[in-house]
Amino acid sequence: MALYEFSREDAERFAREQSARVRTRGDELQFQYCPYCHGGGADKYTFSINLQNGTFRCLRASCDAKGNMITLHKDFDFSLGTEVDAYYGDGYKKFRSIHRKKRAETTSPAVEYMKTRGISQAVTERYGITTQKEHDNVVVFPFYDADGLLRFVKYRNTEFQPGGKGSKEWCEPNCMPILFGMDHCNPDKKTLIMTEGQIDSLSVTEAGFENAVSVPTGKNGFTWVPYCWDFLNQFETLIIFGDHERDEITLLDDMKVRFHGTVKHVRPEDYRGCKDANDILRKFGPEAIREAITNAVPVEVAEIKQLADVERVDLSTMKRFSSGLPSLDRTLGGFYFGQLIIITGERGEGKSTLASQFATFGIRAGHSVFFYSGELMDWYFRAWIDYQIAGPGHINAKRSEDGTETYTIDASIYPKIAEWYRGKFYLYDNSAVFNENSEGLLKTLEKAVKQYGCSIIFIDNLMTAISDDVTSDLYRQQTVFVKDLANIAKNLNVIIFLIAHPRKNNSYMFENDDVAGSSNITNLADVVMRYARPRGDGEDPDTSDRILQVTKNRLTGKTDRYGTRLVFDERSKRIDEMHSWSWTLGWERGAQGFADVESEVLPFGE
Repeated sequence: MALYEFSREDAERFAREQSARVRTRGDELQFQYCPYCHGGGADKYTFSINLQNGTFRCLRASCDAKGNMITLHKDFDFSLGTEVDAYYGDGYKKFRSIHRKKRAETTSPAVEYMKTRGISQAVTERYGITTQKEHDNVVVFPFYDADGLLRFVKYRNTEFQPGGKGSKEWCEPNCMPILFGMDHCNPDKKTLIMTEGQIDSLSVTEAGFENAVSVPTGKNGFTWVPYCWDFLNQFETLIIFGDHERDEITLLDDMKVRFHGTVKHVRPEDYRGCKDANDILRKFGPEAIREAITNAVPVEVAEIKQLADVERVDLSTMKRFSSGLPSLDRTLGGFYFGQLIIITGERGEGKSTLASQFATFGIRAGHSVFFYSGELMDWYFRAWIDYQIAGPGHINAKRSEDGTETYTIDASIYPKIAEWYRGKFYLYDNSAVFNENSEGLLKTLEKAVKQYGCSIIFIDNLMTAISDDVTSDLYRQQTVFVKDLANIAKNLNVIIFLIAHPRKNNSYMFENDDVAGSSNITNLADVVMRYARPRGDGEDPDTSDRILQVTKNRLTGKTDRYGTRLVFDERSKRIDEMHSWSWTLGWERGAQGFADVESEVLPFGE
């Protein structure tokens, strides 16, 4: 396993350092001239780096240079970072050679000091702990690599007092940094235990564990990584037994990224209020060390949870509101918060009208609504939904000489309607698209939820809502946008209705893949509904009848592929299963504010 992992940024940085003229074609970064043979030309671009894996090749037969980013690192002295450069370079030459065949003997002062730290004479001698000849109070910790070669030396002043002269610990200068205890590890046992301090790793050894190492220069020093990388890769599991400070375990955050196997850590409660392994050993004995290591747990992954910890949810208690259409409520159970709902259907057949009616019922249930309409001017949108809110009993019909009927709302009820939805109905200001300082739709949507309390969102429609990014594939744009909507719905516990156009399909039977665009649109949705004119034999194409089909219902699985017959009222723009269109809203009863919430009874039945 290599220390280096390819990053696209490295390929682009190499091009910049070479002052190369490049272009991107698919998964390749193509160079106008090869950095090896300098062949190429204005339109040739024969040298390229694969942006997926970092391999490169020159297609000129006379050159045929090929390799990967490590090859470029070596051939062009191209840096891939300090650790990688050291690992793949000739790193040993820059360090002092301090190895001697005969190991220093353990001294009595070293044994006595280590006993005060709970470390036996046998372990002290096994690891060659000694003291300086001139200073019995300076303990010497030799670092031997896996081959038994002395690479690094660390010193500890046992008489150091905070605020006094000198340092508590220091290292022999210009030596190769490696892990302490490597020479005593058995790679056949696939678990390695890592501590911050040398005495901590010896405490683990004292408790009976063979594979214990410690870092050379503290929790923030990782210069040892390239020189111990191959050694680390012999092990499958790494247990971090760092210092427990301020509710954190040192070394853990770095090593869970650097180590490619399973990373575990000692549980905070198994530190028993102590700072480190040696503290535990002295206060509670080797059994506490063994217990702490045995109980070590894997590093938690933010995206993973145990099924047993998932909270049970009763659908009957989940927040929802009625669609206003009894058959649809019986199929879906109402509109549940946290869902992304797709409404599709042919152009001009009433998807937007159905959506605005759902918005009306959302307000009726006491919720606030945010509506993005990418095709309608705000005044036209308001005029249309005002007809739905007014209802057929408050709309006057006027017939012209040619027989055409036009409709007007009683002027006296406009103020009542406005007061009814004031503070509960918000529109996206389409004029904002001309403002270079305006925020994107998704940001505005989140603010509508967080700052205005909107819990029901309508996006009409997908094609006008996504940004026009000519550098990105349209299907990818759609997938990213719809995925963001689904995440917002779930994370903020709101309902989002997204209107999407279908592909051309004159068949009665509708499939989710018939929605135009990326297949991920319906894959990411919780509910998919189709609203369209009937397509059966003998159907009048100009009929006011509609069919509402439910082709996906993630929550309960119940669908209605054959659909429910609905009727559209031209006068009030209302949609109903019967020809009544006669539901009442709070403003009609003279109620103040939104006192019609009590009417929200979901007519569920089997």
